[in-house]
Amino acid sequence: MSYHIQSYQQYQKDCLQAKSDPGQFWDVIARDNFVWRKPWHTTFEFDFSIPEVKWFEGGQLNITENCLDRHLADRALQTAIIFEPNNPQSEAEHINYLDLHQRVCRFANVLKDNGVVKGDRVCIYLPMIPELAIAVLACARIGAIHSVVFAGFSSTALATRIVDCNAKLVVTSDGGFRGDKILDLKTIVDKALEDCAMVEAVLLVRRTGNQVVLRPDRDAWIEPQLESASHDCPAEVMESEDPLFILYTSGSTGQPKGMMHTTGGYMVYSAYTFKNYFQYTDGNVYWCTADIGWITGHSYIVYGPLLNGATTVMFEGVPSYPDFGRFWEIVEKHKVTQFYTAPTAIRALAKQPLSFVNSHDLSSLKVLGTVGEPINEEAWQWYHEHIGGGTTPITDTWWQTETGGIMIANLPGIIAAKPTFATKPMPGIQVVLKSEDSQSLDGPAEGSLCIDFPWPSMARTIWGNHSRFKETYFSAFQGCYFTGDGAIRDDQGNYRITGRVDDVIIVSGHNLGTAPIEDAINEHPEIAESAVVGRHHDIKGQSLCGFVIPKHQNLEVSGLLSGVNVLISDQIGPIAKLDQILIVSGLPKTRSGKIMRRILRKIAAGETDHLGDISTLLNPEVVEEIISQLNQSK
Repeated sequence: MSYHIQSYQQYQKDCLQAKSDPGQFWDVIARDNFVWRKPWHTTFEFDFSIPEVKWFEGGQLNITENCLDRHLADRALQTAIIFEPNNPQSEAEHINYLDLHQRVCRFANVLKDNGVVKGDRVCIYLPMIPELAIAVLACARIGAIHSVVFAGFSSTALATRIVDCNAKLVVTSDGGFRGDKILDLKTIVDKALEDCAMVEAVLLVRRTGNQVVLRPDRDAWIEPQLESASHDCPAEVMESEDPLFILYTSGSTGQPKGMMHTTGGYMVYSAYTFKNYFQYTDGNVYWCTADIGWITGHSYIVYGPLLNGATTVMFEGVPSYPDFGRFWEIVEKHKVTQFYTAPTAIRALAKQPLSFVNSHDLSSLKVLGTVGEPINEEAWQWYHEHIGGGTTPITDTWWQTETGGIMIANLPGIIAAKPTFATKPMPGIQVVLKSEDSQSLDGPAEGSLCIDFPWPSMARTIWGNHSRFKETYFSAFQGCYFTGDGAIRDDQGNYRITGRVDDVIIVSGHNLGTAPIEDAINEHPEIAESAVVGRHHDIKGQSLCGFVIPKHQNLEVSGLLSGVNVLISDQIGPIAKLDQILIVSGLPKTRSGKIMRRILRKIAAGETDHLGDISTLLNPEVVEEIISQLNQSK
């Protein structure tokens, strides 16, 4: 079986084989394309009622040997990572596979010198610099479980994640550059660690030159330790089902969910999907603009590309600095062939003068991709025409932190694109639409998007809370993984994702649970209760609208929004700020007291003619009041 799908006929054949004999399908891919220390005795076994899933059980490996060591024989001097710094005047850094291997081994040895052993959790809170990718790989090298936290999160959010996974060591930096701002990461870490007694050491990377205070019994610069460390570090032998990383995603209950991914299955699927969804071939230069703090960066900046011996770009900056031509300048500079970004960025760039695009040569591009949320047709057409020249295929990818890799998307040049549709699932991904009464829907239909058979890279549990894992993903529809999304399937079998069916909002590609945002709002001394919903935004995809009940009747809106957003920034981060706030006397609730955010979402979207039956609410009269106030505020 070819690892690389190169025709629609092969895609159809692989889909049939993966469904009829999934064990044989994945067995061949895993055996023929990766290095294993010991073969597995069972390709997969699962029971969704527990739920329990295992892939390549009995197999032993180390993922870094597949990312690095095996490439040294034939591509040691090939560039593995191109680091493009925030400052466009600074030279890009090209790190070849030999250099990357040595830097990962040195970093791994420093971790061991600081007491980190197999199974320990290491929290990584770094900007998008090479040391972030190196730290991730160094953890995997020695069998430590990495948990990367996006370096835009607040100290409270960071502390919550450190405590939840009981991290032993934190890797951070003196700061980070982002556009025209300098981030003070060390101060954020210091504040977070006030509540994290389990952290024994903090390793600091020099980046900005910020003045920082070191706590001698805990903090140390990493550079002197790296200089004296050996570049020889034998890879720890890992079982296929050993944990590789924990990555937190927001939940609707307020407590972040630590999705735990294991080694063998994640390796196979992230590599397989990277190869095919980007049609990567030797000599290409691939660039994903995401941050490694998200699953996109894990699978499609670090692991997927390096497993395929690719050249992957890491970008420290933002698309608007020093101007809105930065993305296109980088594409031209490095002759990027595959470009993967978010609809949010596309919409923002599409609002700028075309001179930012037209002044750069984008002819190297052969695949464009989108990730993070469904892309609207206007943005898709702009991307296709102005970035792809009307000919470069766009792959619109749907997947989740929980899935570990892309699940539904068009294979560029193989499966025809359909604007606003993710189109068809990957071979081995068995998608089913479910009705509200749990019936499987055939043919063209709209329903809840579920997967009724396991795939190698799916998360195995929520760290420390398997019952929550079962309740969240496997209880709504028996025998299925429920994605939390709704979808439409057309008469050609193409899927269009219609959005979350729960209370998670996607803003600029970031999944934000309503509960932690509302918790932050409710700390305001003048607010008694709140509810947050998302509504359409031309740039972000969705923006946040807050409905608040005041403690006193004379509360004024003036100044309230900024005060609330300060609390949100401190508790969660600036990505969760409200765009609008509305003072109301009550919130629509069920008789049991549950806030009906579905109704608030429709009001915020102006869909007041489609609220459904509100007579069953505890307080139906409040609905008209909210509609009236929202109309007055426009």
